[in-house]
Amino acid sequence: MSKKPSKRYRAAQQVADLKAKYDVNQAAEIIKKMPGAKFDETVEISAFLGVDPKQSDQMVRGTVSLPNGSGKKIKVLAFTENAAEALAAGADYAGLADLIAKVNGGFLDFDVAISTTSAMKDVRQVARVLGPKGLMPNPKSGTVSDDIPKTIKEVKAGRVEFKMDKTANIVVVVGKKSFTVQQLSENAAVALAALVKAQPAGFAGGASSSPSPSAPR
Repeated sequence: MSKKPSKRYRAAQQVADLKAKYDVNQAAEIIKKMPGAKFDETVEISAFLGVDPKQSDQMVRGTVSLPNGSGKKIKVLAFTENAAEALAAGADYAGLADLIAKVNGGFLDFDVAISTTSAMKDVRQVARVLGPKGLMPNPKSGTVSDDIPKTIKEVKAGRVEFKMDKTANIVVVVGKKSFTVQQLSENAAVALAALVKAQPAGFAGGASSSPSPSAPR
């Protein structure tokens, strides 16, 4: 016996054909008309990239700076020898040996971890803690930098990270449902361009995607 669609899903069907294809601006307009939840929902782009996730040279990951921000307040932890500089730039937590010990003790109350290049030799001590959570600083994701103040400001301003999963699917946050149609459209266009740019060189396939509202992460 099939499960009866929820009241909210049935209401969404009255707004648009959920199986049809729309351009970015049309999708943003539809999202704004969709029945809302009791919280400000996160809007994401979900894409299937068509690459082989088993091939290391086809891994897709990177960062994108959203022109209108992500709508989320980001907590940043900075592994650095100059904690005062990082805190002055807006980091929520900064330090090195003390923070490594804290993270090893189970502390994970942050959204993004960044590190200086020189600190990475020590930060590897917490790789087993941060890695499975997707929080390990990595040069490819722009979270290992020798310009910590600049990196902190970029992350706080709306730079989001994306990484393909084991099934070649990828999700990129592009804002909140409370954003205007223009804000969502601009963010989505920039995110899609970043995904295309991040695909392996010479890749002949294409990404299929759809912006959609979902519960906050």
